[in-house]
Amino acid sequence: MVFKKGEGLDSAEIETIVGPEAYFQGAMTVRGSIRIDGRVEGDILEAQTVVVGATGRVRGNVCAEAVVVGGQVNGDIVASAGLEIKASGRVTGNIRAPRLMIDDGAVFDGACSMSSDKKPLTASDLVGETLSERA
Repeated sequence: MVFKKGEGLDSAEIETIVGPEAYFQGAMTVRGSIRIDGRVEGDILEAQTVVVGATGRVRGNVCAEAVVVGGQVNGDIVASAGLEIKASGRVTGNIRAPRLMIDDGAVFDGACSMSSDKKPLTASDLVGETLSERA
């Protein structure tokens, strides 16, 4: 497993890894950090940090404190601390985060909310609906 410099985490901080050859289907509650280099179909909830590596694919909503996308996410993202979309990253869905960084070359297709006046979302707010249905 190779961790790329600048992704914000080193290997000692990653508690759960979905490897490049792995496929996971269903909702996942993560109490710590997770790195995804394989495929996940389902929501990722209550995580501290979610890193989607360059080969990672997520089809579902992501709710975490911090999210870094280097691969693809098709679904809504709620990041209570911040979201970073790397140059190789692609997000199709709505996002809510107080801080947003999008590298040159990254793709984002959706709506973005960065206001802090709304009630913070929890994982239970994401289950069974998308951000656009609440708007």
